[in-house]
This record gives sequence, C-alpha cells and structure tokens, in this order.
Amino acid sequence: MSGGGDAIIVSALSKTYKVRQAWRRAQSLRAVNDVSFTVERGGTYGLVGESGSGKSTIARILLGAEPASAGKVRIAGRAPLAGGRAARKAFHRVVQPVLQDPYASLSPLQRVGRIIDEPIRIHGAQPRTSVAQLLEQVGLRADMAWRYPHELSGGQRQRVAIARALGIAPEVVILDEPVSALDVSIQAQILNLLRDLQERRGLTYLMISHDLAVVAAMSTRIGVLYLGSLMESGTRDEIVHSARHPYTGALIAAATGGADFVSARGDIPSPMQLPPGCPFQTRCASATSRCAAEKPEPRMISPTHRIACHYDLPPVGAKIQGIA
Repeated sequence: MSGGGDAIIVSALSKTYKVRQAWRRAQSLRAVNDVSFTVERGGTYGLVGESGSGKSTIARILLGAEPASAGKVRIAGRAPLAGGRAARKAFHRVVQPVLQDPYASLSPLQRVGRIIDEPIRIHGAQPRTSVAQLLEQVGLRADMAWRYPHELSGGQRQRVAIARALGIAPEVVILDEPVSALDVSIQAQILNLLRDLQERRGLTYLMISHDLAVVAAMSTRIGVLYLGSLMESGTRDEIVHSARHPYTGALIAAATGGADFVSARGDIPSPMQLPPGCPFQTRCASATSRCAAEKPEPRMISPTHRIACHYDLPPVGAKIQGIA
C-alpha cells in the first residue's frame, strides 16, 4: 500500500433517482446532495445519520454499485466506474465491503472456506494469507472453513464476512452498518477486531452507521448526514464533545438516552418532498422563520469543524456509552 495522502476523496457528490408511482408523473428523489469529505490513509471517517439520510447510497456509489449523478469519487487514485472491465476489476482489488446483514451477504450453499476464497479466485490474486490464517486473524478456528453460514452465530458470520473482505488485501474497507444486526455484547467484539485489523494492516475505513456511539468508537473524523446533506463535520472530539448543529445534538440524545439534549421532533420527511430552507427545520426546536425560508450554506467554525446552520448555538457534548 502506498503511504501518505488521502485514500478516499469525495467531492460534491450528488445522487438523484427518478421514482414512478402508479399513474403519477415520475418524481425526483435527491438521495445525496453535494457531499464532500476526505479520508486519510489508515484513518476512519464515520458517516452517521438516521435511516433515509443517504448513507447507504454513498456506500453503493463508492463501491461502484451505481453511478453518481454529479461529483467525483477517488479511492486510492481510482474512480469506481471508470474504464473498462479490467479497470473496474482493479478497483475492486483496492476496496471491499463489509455489510449490515452477514447472513444475507454469505451464500448459504457454500462452505465458509469457499466463501472466503472466492474473491481471491475471482481476482486471480496470489493469496498472501491462507484461508486458515484469515480465519485465525478474525478470531475463528481453522476448522470453521468446513461449516456452512447457518451453522454459525451472527458474530461468527460477520467475522467470516470480514475475512472474505481481507482475502485480496484491499486498501480500503467500506463498513456499512457492520454491527447493527448483532447483539450489543458482540458489537463491541467486532469493533475491537476491526480496530486491531486496521492497525495491523494499515487499512482505511469508511464507517457508516445510524448509531453515533458506534461511529464515535471507531472514527477519527465524523460527518453527520441528514436527508442527503452534511449538517456537521469535524474531528471525533468536535462532534462528540462540542457539537454545534441541533441535529447532531438530537443524535447525541438518541445515543445517550439523556434528557440533557433536545431530541428531534417528529419523523424524517420524505426525500421526495424536501422541506424548504434548512432540511432539518421541520424537526428543529431552534428553528426560526429564516430557517424555513433560506437554506444555510456550510461554514467553517474552526479549521476542521464545519456546520450548515444559520446560528451559533451553544456546543453540546456527551460521554457516550463509556466512550470518553
């Protein structure tokens, strides 16, 4: 792996879908709206937001599963869908996913050993690590290679999914809700494993989750996504301990269960019927008439801390589930 610089560069990324509903004219659904961020090599960038915020759409674009409507993506200097078949195959040697549901992402008809070995065979890669060694690295016994996914627990299946992703020695791993389907006690084990593998292999992670506590446990920098737009971004400490956007405060309230922070009101609006002005104004306790009339432009409040809010609200922060 090459050293230094940014492993992931996302610039002004947008994604719009055309949605048809029965006899109605097709409507536009803006899933991602002008999102930019970078991830340094060996670092972890966390994207956090509720369901429907656009997190998984960004993951699919970065994995080359679908094209962007606008903007640019570079992962280790490569664009996800650029060039022909050989170029795309080379791209997928660099970036691999670990997805939310380890049972759905593993073929029930294949033994664990073949599941792990499959990407190596597809890419014609010279295996740097045997299946037995990969299983050992993710905390599983070598004889697990002969089992089928249904014979494993949820945590064991996710360890298999991680081993499969590491088989071709990628530089970047996209972690899309990697622990949300697991029990809380198992979540901590998987997060510890991911941190250990990152340190040993120099991996770059994009961590995507609805849970701020999970993102805070893993990330060096965090972006807070709402209805496809970044509401706030900054270092982990700026987001966890000095959040300035009301939506980030609402996520802190959800993560802590504490009454010290103001929760968001109501439900997230439909992305096909975005509210005027600030996307969060219909649920924000601090919203004014200006928020409904004018969309705030993102602005820097420190060299690393950016918010999309008209007002300078007092910072909020928390110790989230034992995370200092």
